[in-house]
Amino acid sequence: PDEHLDLDDGRWEDIHVVTGALKLFLRELPEPLVPFSHFDKFIAAIKIQDPSLRGRCIRDLVLSLPPAHHDTMKVLFRHLCRVVEHKEENRMSVQSVAIVFGPTLLRPASEEGNMAMHMVFQNQVVEHILNYYGYIFPD
Repeated sequence: PDEHLDLDDGRWEDIHVVTGALKLFLRELPEPLVPFSHFDKFIAAIKIQDPSLRGRCIRDLVLSLPPAHHDTMKVLFRHLCRVVEHKEENRMSVQSVAIVFGPTLLRPASEEGNMAMHMVFQNQVVEHILNYYGYIFPD
């Protein structure tokens, strides 16, 4: 059924409700924003020691995403960059945003591997995309 949301409704005033809904939506997708097929590639790329090579690899991986994934990522990360710009008021630094969204946006197809290790790299990928948004998504 068509659902019409009244964003002026008082229950949307709490930013945690909106953020929680966004995270839940992204987590419930049949495939994450970074497709399962790309998970290991992003993890390998973030581990590259040479900063310029790492940057090019991640940019190329983002470019290689299916159009719907790429375009959604561009809009989402543009918004998350705006959130980080207000970190003095909202206490959401690049690191905080990465901790919140890393495991939601990138996850392995099976939960077998070392989850703690994965999480570090998942967060680093999100941090990298936030820090280099203009390079990864040139207008």
